[in-house]
Amino acid sequence: MKIQKLFVAAAAALLLSGASFAASQADADAAISAAKAANKGAKGAEWRDTGKMIKAAEAAAAEGKFDAAVSEAKDAEFQASIAQQQAKGATNAGNPSYLYN
Repeated sequence: MKIQKLFVAAAAALLLSGASFAASQADADAAISAAKAANKGAKGAEWRDTGKMIKAAEAAAAEGKFDAAVSEAKDAEFQASIAQQQAKGATNAGNPSYLYN
């Protein structure tokens, strides 16, 4: 019984410590796909570096640097989601209508 409690306490401590585990190819692929989807949703409102960040994530994944690929892809996904919010906030803000086509 003491061993079980010790194991549970150790597992909880590990989870709460924010220990990171190495990312895999599947993790990198999923993160890159999510970034691409978010960027596609930002159509026309893409931030300058988002596409570059996605390409950097793909390059890192190709080199087997999956942690770096996931990190870069998550940053790109964040930028794409902010670009979407920014575009929604600019709608009907007095800009010419051709900007919204």
